[in-house]
Amino acid sequence: MATPLQGREIRLKSRPHGEPTPDNFETVTVSVPEPTEGQVLVRNHFMSVDPYMRGRMNDAKSYVPPFKLGEALDGGAVGQVLRSRSPDFKEGDFVVGTGGWREYAVAPAKHYQKADPSVGPLSAYLGVLGMPGMTAYVGLLDIGKPKAGDTVFVSAAAGAVGGVVGQIARIQGCRVVGSVGSDAKVKHLRDDLKFDTALNYKTAPIAESLAKACPNGIDVYFDNVGGDHLEAAIGLMNDHGRIVLCGSISQYNATTPAPGPRNLGLAVGKRLTLQGYIILDHEDRRPAFLRDMGQWLREGKVKDVSTVVDGLDQAVGAFIGLLRGDNTGKMLVRLAKDA
Repeated sequence: MATPLQGREIRLKSRPHGEPTPDNFETVTVSVPEPTEGQVLVRNHFMSVDPYMRGRMNDAKSYVPPFKLGEALDGGAVGQVLRSRSPDFKEGDFVVGTGGWREYAVAPAKHYQKADPSVGPLSAYLGVLGMPGMTAYVGLLDIGKPKAGDTVFVSAAAGAVGGVVGQIARIQGCRVVGSVGSDAKVKHLRDDLKFDTALNYKTAPIAESLAKACPNGIDVYFDNVGGDHLEAAIGLMNDHGRIVLCGSISQYNATTPAPGPRNLGLAVGKRLTLQGYIILDHEDRRPAFLRDMGQWLREGKVKDVSTVVDGLDQAVGAFIGLLRGDNTGKMLVRLAKDA
């Protein structure tokens, strides 16, 4: 009998209080089971770490179930099918889906979609062609509803979602302003992503610098940060402005509830729209998203930006670094040396 395939996975050892530490995780070597009917065995090439995963580490009800203690974490991953017991995939197919935080994944085929390496790099299916890209596409176009000439403000604008939001807004003919946490990221937004203006929120109060950057107000605010950024944006929104509530990363490690914006009452007189959304509710938009984003990538109108670390041993550090803002673009962990 052949020796079972061995692979490593990262499990949640304890629930973080505040900022996660390496002690909250453990790496375990396991025997990888053979796929059963309707399943595939995938060798992961890249795995994703995302801000939403921090919420799943708490034992609290949310739109996705919390991670269980002593079990492998999960998340987006892209890889190659080693064995298939499904008519939907054959050995050698590249796929994107769940099963991250481990070197090999066995899961139902319905949890995967084919990834076409000819459209873009395989890693892009976790970035601009994946969940972050679709989050940016749906949030900006369907909720933000930008018009040519609008001023669009994006927070966490050098991140996986924010950077794509800014590029799509530019394609729509908007003036694009982004906030980031370092001068290097300011340069990245201006030089690489072609934002009109970029702000380092650590060098001056965001309300002050944003007012200077948007003398004619803001029409669309794409909120990835919450807190002082949301309050500053509300104060500068034009009448009938749209605020896309995507995330609030400034509060993900908070141990007590953060106060809401003190000026929320302005939303009434300004007739603002503030709408939150979860991308899982918008699967009907995937064909249009893949069509448009694929075309923009081929034409060079959108860049796929990522920060890549190598090896499963680096995944926990990458996740903690993501919450601190260490990444530019999508934070990825490369699991296969030949990927």
